[in-house]
Amino acid sequence: MQTNPTHTSLVAVGDSFTEGMSDLLPDGTYRGWADLLAARMAARAPGFRYANLAVRGKLIGQIVEEQVPVAAAMGADVITLVGGLNDTLRPKCDMGRVKGLLTEAVEQLAPSCKQLVLMRSPGRRGPVLERFRPRMEELFVCVEELAARHGALVVDLYDAPSLSDPRMWDVDRLHLTAEGHRRVAEAVWQTLGHDPEDLEWHAPMAATPPPGWTARRVADARFARQHLLPWIARRLTGRSSGDGLPPKRPDLLPYEGPTV
Repeated sequence: MQTNPTHTSLVAVGDSFTEGMSDLLPDGTYRGWADLLAARMAARAPGFRYANLAVRGKLIGQIVEEQVPVAAAMGADVITLVGGLNDTLRPKCDMGRVKGLLTEAVEQLAPSCKQLVLMRSPGRRGPVLERFRPRMEELFVCVEELAARHGALVVDLYDAPSLSDPRMWDVDRLHLTAEGHRRVAEAVWQTLGHDPEDLEWHAPMAATPPPGWTARRVADARFARQHLLPWIARRLTGRSSGDGLPPKRPDLLPYEGPTV
């Protein structure tokens, strides 16, 4: 791997994780790890260009149809692809189809850029997600195999103790906090061959007293009412939180973004 490479462009492909939920900015938009990574890369390369095609709620089939051809045509130095996890969380999921579509995406993107970056997404622990964990791990085996076959890099977030900590996750328990996104940006930065700015991004967080029983029950009830039940309703009706939303940053343009 080249040390401290200079990349002149980045295209991010995916769903809510790459869009940046729940790293909320004061103006109501989302920042997220991809924006933070772009800011670091832009600081090293004048005229650096960035596009983020991610849209919350997208399934891998939608990513392949709507985002992958656009990203491949942009000819960027670096493309990041994170997708398929939303599929694994559906009650009915054909993992053979999911892996086939992910393979199709990688086969299109890998030849179109200098470096394709894939991920083993972070794995929050909890009873709701435990039933889907075998699917997630099957997806990540596919990611590793595709990376080896096509010369892609893999950012391993799944085995990072820090990112399994509940304190790294927003109240919806599906999206990272701003600190979680910062650590993901650091992980991708290092995987691309840059000198570390945070050697401990993956390390467990310092222990704090756990919330009491009452506080946990109140948080569980709020989570179920505000997030879990609407999420289940969308699954049952075939709707998505991203229906009708445009890509976050659809064009590969010079980037002046948030500070790191």
